[in-house]
Order: sequence, then C-alpha cells, then structure tokens
Amino acid sequence: MPLALETWLAFAALCVGLVLTPGPNMVYLVSRSLSQGWRAGGISLAGTAAGFVVFVLSAAFGLTAIALAVPFVYEAIKFAGAAYLLWLAWPSVKPGGASPFVTRHLPYAGARRLFMMGMLTNLLNPKVALFYVALLPQFVDPSRGGMLGQHLILGATQIAISMTVNFMFILAAGAVATFFARNPFWLAVQRYLMGFVLGGLAVRLAFERR
Repeated sequence: MPLALETWLAFAALCVGLVLTPGPNMVYLVSRSLSQGWRAGGISLAGTAAGFVVFVLSAAFGLTAIALAVPFVYEAIKFAGAAYLLWLAWPSVKPGGASPFVTRHLPYAGARRLFMMGMLTNLLNPKVALFYVALLPQFVDPSRGGMLGQHLILGATQIAISMTVNFMFILAAGAVATFFARNPFWLAVQRYLMGFVLGGLAVRLAFERR
C-alpha cells in the first residue's frame, strides 16, 4: 500500500473532523434539503462531488510536480496548513460563531441547476481549496514513492467521507435543525468541541518535524 495505515487513519480522522466543521458546502446542502427535500439535497451533493474530483486531480498533478521540483516547499505548506486549521477553528469558538444549522430558505431549482450550484459552491469554497493545497500534502510521504497514487488515495478517502457524512446530514436535516434549535447548549458544545480540536491539530502540525 502506497500509504502507511496509521497515516491513512490519521488523515481519515482529520477528514471527519473537517466535514463536521461548518462551511459553505454544509450550509448550502442543509438549506437546500430543508427548502426542497432530500432528493434535491442529494443532487446538489453529486455536484459537490464533481467539484471535489476537480480539486483532487489538480492537487495530484500540480502538487506532485511542485514537491519533486522544490522539496523545501514542505515547510511553507506545513505552516500554511497550521494557519488554515486555526482559520477554521476561529469561527467555531468566537462569540456568535456560525453553525451549519442556522439555515436560509432557497428558491426552487431544477436538477441541472441543483447539480451546477452544488459544484460551484464547492469550487468556490476556500475551505476546500485550502485543504487540498495546505493539508493533504502533509500526508504524502515521498520516501514511499508513488506520490501521484498517494494523492489519489487521499483524495478518494476525503471524497468518500465527505459524501457519506453530508448525505447523512441531508437525510436528517430537518430533525437535526429542530434539535439544535430546541437545544442551543448542544449547538454550542458542537461548535466549541470542533474549534478546540482543530486548534490542537494546528499546533501539532506547526511543530511537527518532517
């Protein structure tokens, strides 16, 4: 296997944490599901999957070439990844922080428009772009060879986790939104927990040696 099992498991755990962190994709998918039903949310999710594929291929081919040509770029990417995690953590812990379950009503859209809006929401999402630029390369080990294959495995893992978790949110959008609306304490727990986890990962990443 191109990746060490412990590396893959650590990456998968990070992907779970990130997909549970409020962001444009989750807000859009939950809002769309509440406004138009779970089928519309599912079509939108397929569009976000297409956006992820674009990111995976771009990262796999572009970052592989950069890493081979400029090895010392590792340090820059490492600190960019740490800063990115802190950037994700701050909205969760700041006063009045955002939650994906504070949703907005959306107008009706057909299947093609749902797909395209899902893809564009993902492609224009800085959270996803920074993840593929700053974080994913941290889990690629040049000493094991097959850097392209490692990128593709990591990308496929991230897509599978993101699609699974987001589809669960789509199916349970109404129930989850109602639960948090009635239980603001647990909404705050979810926000602060994810914020502190991401902050801890940022510190660990910043002081990690290659």
